[in-house]
Amino acid sequence: MNTLENLAKTIAARKNADPATSWTAKLLSKGPEKCAEKFGEESIEAIIEAVKGDREKLTSEAADVLFHLLVMLESRDVALADVFAELERREGTSGIAEKSARKP
Repeated sequence: MNTLENLAKTIAARKNADPATSWTAKLLSKGPEKCAEKFGEESIEAIIEAVKGDREKLTSEAADVLFHLLVMLESRDVALADVFAELERREGTSGIAEKSARKP
């Protein structure tokens, strides 16, 4: 099991924890929309650091993005394994070909 899988497992375990003692439970208790909003905020912060070229801050923000992506997925009951399966399905396919094959 890798770090992302471990983190996803921890997030799932905290889904029903006390929101007063768990940041993850607090986010999840606010619903999928709030989880998506927080993911968006963290993504923008990562973009800003990428544009600035601050490697250390980008690394930190990227970790926040991954965490909040996993929280957002958990809020909609999307398993990380399903995301991995989709990436595996796309493996070896040109990004241009994959995108053009998507339904409009």
